[in-house]
Amino acid sequence: MKEGQTMDFITSYINQYGYIVLFLALMLELLALPLPGELLMGYAGVLAFQGHLSWVGSILVAGIGSMVGMTIAYGVGYKLGTPFFDKYGKTLHMGPERIERMSKWFSVHGNKLLIIAYFLPVIRHITGYFSGITRLPFRTYALYAYSGSFLWVTTFITLGKLLGPQWEQFHHSIKKYFIIGMIVAVSLFVTIYIYKKFKVTIKKIAINCLKWIVNVFHTRKRAGLVFIFTALVTLGFILLMIGMTQDFIANEFGDFNKITSLLITALFNKDWNVPMRMFFMLGSKQVLVALIFFTLVWILWKGRDKKIELLSLVAVAGGGELYEESLRRIFHHFSPIRKSLIEQLSYTFPSEQSLMAFVVYGFAVFMLVRHSKRLWTPTLAPIAAILILLLIAISRLYLSIQYPSDIAAGYVFGGVWLGLNVLLLETFRLMKGISL
Repeated sequence: MKEGQTMDFITSYINQYGYIVLFLALMLELLALPLPGELLMGYAGVLAFQGHLSWVGSILVAGIGSMVGMTIAYGVGYKLGTPFFDKYGKTLHMGPERIERMSKWFSVHGNKLLIIAYFLPVIRHITGYFSGITRLPFRTYALYAYSGSFLWVTTFITLGKLLGPQWEQFHHSIKKYFIIGMIVAVSLFVTIYIYKKFKVTIKKIAINCLKWIVNVFHTRKRAGLVFIFTALVTLGFILLMIGMTQDFIANEFGDFNKITSLLITALFNKDWNVPMRMFFMLGSKQVLVALIFFTLVWILWKGRDKKIELLSLVAVAGGGELYEESLRRIFHHFSPIRKSLIEQLSYTFPSEQSLMAFVVYGFAVFMLVRHSKRLWTPTLAPIAAILILLLIAISRLYLSIQYPSDIAAGYVFGGVWLGLNVLLLETFRLMKGISL
């Protein structure tokens, strides 16, 4: 059955039987039956938007259905899984010793996987069985599996309610973005696990690298750590920049822009007009100039190598203007869409304001953290900056000033420019042997 036919089949039954179909479908899908759970929950959200179903009721029914399915899967894995692997495990390279090792790993780390597994097709279909096979304590399993199930159903039913009739048009893109996000989350989880598992070895390698940096640049470890961390973050921004460039050339931002704009419209009504204009001002030229002046004063007051840091401030702020102007001209040339003369004059990919806001706020926070001795500064300052940048982005979307992709690109390309300048600054600092 094709997806369109499946959708018609599902909608006809959920229109007729409502909560019963929602409950049974979610329960059966988590027993590994090939049912489109996200599609069904999204449509339930659309019906909630139309007033045919209750939003809270749909979440409760779907959540209970997924809980029942995951409980049955756990029971099947617990009762039947071990004898099967005892008999056939060696053939599948899953003998008793490996199962025991995986059981220990899953008892320690599997609970975290249960939270995000629902958003990953196939993975969510096996976690219940595997939790039972590896004898994960049921209380631990239930706490995380049930919490994850309600997070999952709440997310998709709420998105369906927010997007309303637009849900069917964009559910493919939404699912793709969630899968990408969950893959990133799983990758982060695996990275953290590998670090904890091989912490001693990784520390030895890091110490050897720092010793090499010390021998080359004659400085202390803190400067080397700042350099390495900045290099890794900059590399991440560069990879994002490459991906966004490819998406721009392939003209693949359409769904992203429409979905994001629809969500902003659904989440923030006219009552938000005054706060949004205040948030918008946080990214204005006046505020950015004031922040540059604050950074200048901070460097003159606290800086240990004032000349290099002042030159870096000039390069970040002044060079950032030339950088963003060059980028917009380049992307304008390679734009896959022909624009009118007025649109060409106001070409906004990547967003000039977003790029400069990221660069100025980012450099100010870096200088603040670099020269502050207060323990809370390295944590609170970056969080505050991220929150401000998020509010600026939301305000620009709310006021319909730019496309979401323009703003996202501004932040990503701004991250690359900021990272490269900070790396250059720290390189000069290391070469001069400055100890901070």
